Order: sequence, then C-alpha cells, then structure tokens
Amino acid sequence: MVQNNSAFWDALDKLVAGSEVVIDRPKGSVHPRYPEFIYRVDYGYLKDTTAMDRAGIDVWVGSGEKRTDAIMCIVDLVKKDSEIKILIGCTEEEKAIIYKTQSIETAVYERHFITPIKSSLL
Repeated sequence: MVQNNSAFWDALDKLVAGSEVVIDRPKGSVHPRYPEFIYRVDYGYLKDTTAMDRAGIDVWVGSGEKRTDAIMCIVDLVKKDSEIKILIGCTEEEKAIIYKTQSIETAVYERHFITPIKSSLL
C-alpha cells in the first residue's frame, strides 16, 4: 500500500533546510568524465552530509519553489551500490529530464505518490 509519510518528508525538509546546497555542476555544464553528457538541470550536493559514496547527499535543483518534492533511490548493478538523490524545486518537465538522465535501476518517491521506474534505459 502506498502512503504519504509526512514525518519522513518533514525530516527530509529539515535536512535540506539545515544544509547548504552546493551546485558543482550547473545547468549547461559538461560532466567531468563524460564530455558528451550535458547537465540540463542544476546538480550538486548538501554540504556537510554523507551519502553511501562518502560524499555529500546528491541533489537536483530545479527552477521551481525551493522545496523538497521527490527523492530518487538509485541501484547501480555494475558498481553494486545504491544512493539517493533529492529533488528540490523541480518542475514536472525538469523531473522528466532527471528521470531520463538516470540510466540505472531507479525508484522515484514523490511527496504525494510513488512512481517505481524499473528500466535500464529511461
């Protein structure tokens, strides 16, 4: 059963609000290892947080109201790891771009519903 867990979203909002968002790959920039990949939405991390890769928690920051509206759970079968990416202020168009960007197993949890995306190529 899908349910909207407000305590989870409140905690996520507090994490984002209490952290500095660092955009290290602005919209239009080139990926440092894959020059054919151009970022179409701002990408960065939450400063002074830790994700599974021991770096800051990844964020996609859109052009909308600066609030947490979705979280992605990524499973990489090649690297055998997983991580989350928080979407902040993303319009529906920006979300679609981001979802297509992830070329590995992904589940997207939005504030009001869960959209499982299970595909190697979105």
